Amino acid sequence: MEYTAVVKHRGEWWIGWIEEVPGVNCQETTHEELMQSLAEALSEALELNRQDALAAAGDDYFEEKVVVA
Repeated sequence: MEYTAVVKHRGEWWIGWIEEVPGVNCQETTHEELMQSLAEALSEALELNRQDALAAAGDDYFEEKVVVA
């Protein structure tokens, strides 16, 4: 899957966030570190969201893929 990072260089810091997933944002001293941190934070956020969704569904559910064009 592919997501979009919004990246800014401010003084000594690189800051960024993921457009498609609110709350995924990071701050690092290098661009490379920022991109790695964003990837890790995004992965963790998606997994937590998945766990929350399945917990909310209870026992009687099924999953289907959704494709966005």
